[in-house]
Amino acid sequence: MQRIIGVTADIDDVHLVPQPTVTIYNTFEQGPLYRGRLFIHTSANPYSLVTPVTRIIREMSADQPIERAATLEDARAEVLTPQRLNSVVFGVFAAVALSIAVVGVAGVLAFSVSARTREFGIRLALGSQPQRLFKDVITEGAAMAAAGIIAGAVFGFVLARVAGSYFPDVTMPGVLPVSVSAFVLLAVAVAASMLPAARAARVDVIQALRAE
Repeated sequence: MQRIIGVTADIDDVHLVPQPTVTIYNTFEQGPLYRGRLFIHTSANPYSLVTPVTRIIREMSADQPIERAATLEDARAEVLTPQRLNSVVFGVFAAVALSIAVVGVAGVLAFSVSARTREFGIRLALGSQPQRLFKDVITEGAAMAAAGIIAGAVFGFVLARVAGSYFPDVTMPGVLPVSVSAFVLLAVAVAASMLPAARAARVDVIQALRAE
């Protein structure tokens, strides 16, 4: 039987994101030490101390198992490896999705410009400036992106709420990531609209009127 003599603050030295962890502090006299860590601070090469420290431990207790020696940087890299792998995988998926969005916006606008060639020619013949046509196509691309962002945000919010009712660990992203993502998508959509917009601004009036 053990008696509780105090309660400490929450401590989690295992996970990157703090999680509820059962931790009990005992004295050496209360029971065997099944697992422990020995930290050594040195200004020299830490790996040069592995052999002498291991020898000293063996001299003190020949049966003491020693799993492995590593620096804090090595331990941190080992813990971060799954998160870094997830970041790379999701980054690749995000890049592919962004590329598909660019191709989609550019393709739709290119088709729209091609179908409205006669309209652009008439507008130019009536005195409309090429810069105005360029701006209109850019605005059309930005409107498409804004509609997609709003629809995606609403759908994502609803999906996150539904998933949160089944998985308590699911949390909503903060305002900053959502804002940055929306800005990047809008900027990419505007950039993808540049080529179709420039094509609309360079429509030849004579050729456009002869097209029909």
